[in-house]
Amino acid sequence: MNFAKKIADFARYQRTLRELNALDSRQLNDLGITKGDIKAIARGTYVA
Repeated sequence: MNFAKKIADFARYQRTLRELNALDSRQLNDLGITKGDIKAIARGTYVA
């Protein structure tokens, strides 16, 4: 994995965290996730 890809992956991770953390519990519930799921989703390791 090259350096540019690592930077892009980290930027995507940060953006996903920021966007999901901006949602309230009701909105997350509508999506079927909880606050505790957000990091796993951003890392791409979430299993439903």
